[in-house]
Amino acid sequence: MNLKKVCLALAATGIAVLISTGCLAGDRDKWDDDNRWESRKTTRLSVQLGPRPYYLVNDMEDSELKEELLSCNNRKRFKKSDFSIGHRGAPMQFPEHTRESYVAAARMGAGILECDVTFTKDRELVCRHSQCDLHTTTNILATSLADKCSEPFVPAVIDPVSGEVVTPASAKCCTSDITLEEFKTLTGKMDAYNSAATTVEEYLDGTSGWRTDLYTGNGTLMTHAESIELFLDLGAKMTPELKSPSIEMPFDGDYTQQDYAQQMIDEYKAAGVKPKRVFAQSFNLEDVLYWIDNEPAFGKQAVFLDGSNNAEEAAQTIEVMADLRANGVNYLAPAMWALVTEVNGEIVASDYALAAQAHGLNLITWTLERSGLLASGGGWYYQTINNITDNDGDMMLLLDVLAQDVGIKGIFSDWPATVTYYANCKGL
Repeated sequence: MNLKKVCLALAATGIAVLISTGCLAGDRDKWDDDNRWESRKTTRLSVQLGPRPYYLVNDMEDSELKEELLSCNNRKRFKKSDFSIGHRGAPMQFPEHTRESYVAAARMGAGILECDVTFTKDRELVCRHSQCDLHTTTNILATSLADKCSEPFVPAVIDPVSGEVVTPASAKCCTSDITLEEFKTLTGKMDAYNSAATTVEEYLDGTSGWRTDLYTGNGTLMTHAESIELFLDLGAKMTPELKSPSIEMPFDGDYTQQDYAQQMIDEYKAAGVKPKRVFAQSFNLEDVLYWIDNEPAFGKQAVFLDGSNNAEEAAQTIEVMADLRANGVNYLAPAMWALVTEVNGEIVASDYALAAQAHGLNLITWTLERSGLLASGGGWYYQTINNITDNDGDMMLLLDVLAQDVGIKGIFSDWPATVTYYANCKGL
């Protein structure tokens, strides 16, 4: 009888026996593929959702779904859910891809956390949404490292009569401009900039009104390897996205795209992470196929991100779904709008969603809580249903259609508490 069965058999004998045999040891709450205990301590965070999920449900139009979701108000305890994916952590209010943002997402019950992966000048992997976003996501322009940026800060040109911006302010700072040691001296901030800025201080001060700078006092940047250790400590699964390089590959003459893709997987292997806990992603199909062919244990649940920007491009993805499955792709992740449409004033599953279902593709989607107030329809992420989304509560209705009718396996969110609340209420 293996240890797991022994513990189950001992459960009836009392708590003291369970403790004495190590069955309740705090550092052994996960099972590996061989049903052995994983020898790793995990931080047990109580899930705290705050007032926002309740605010959104209260903002819904009267319906059976609203009553059902309101009935969950009295829950004394919420649990983390793999249905809830922390998109760059919890960047609606915390600087993205920072330790603080990741911990906040875990506290909101995100069962899966995302590190977007790019590389530094010395080929070390770090967590950033883009290889060249340091000028909008960190304080680099206010440091001596600004001199190393690909493009220095250029102030906006303002028409002296009208006061309108003639030429917007600009800058371009890349992780590949600096070493890992230099990268670690930076502080993360909310991803934003002021296009009308005439000074660096003004340029860095551009956070949207529906977000906040309240939690930017500490923005601890992380390497990819550090994110792995943190996610393990938090007991979360991982979904790293291999970012498309903003510079020509091979980098520095001999660092190829395949080297880059392999290096990312190698860091999970070095940390002893089981492949079933990792959902590697890329918008580049060649990356996904590389993992399927060269790291099949990880490739089995590698996620192909569909970068379609409109209905015409989404229709082209439908045409290749059979080929994706034939090549071993099991997970497909388009934006939310691609999976739904509007029929007679109702949100329903789209042709894209139905085709993916027919081809046996597992669907993940992005990104909830990234569009600000929905009074004006929701913008790009809601483009197929803009004319019927006019209040914040509508995102709960969209979430329900995605979960129940489309059958998504999970959804990225900039504020995971919203999805965690729904997932717990629906038993996901």
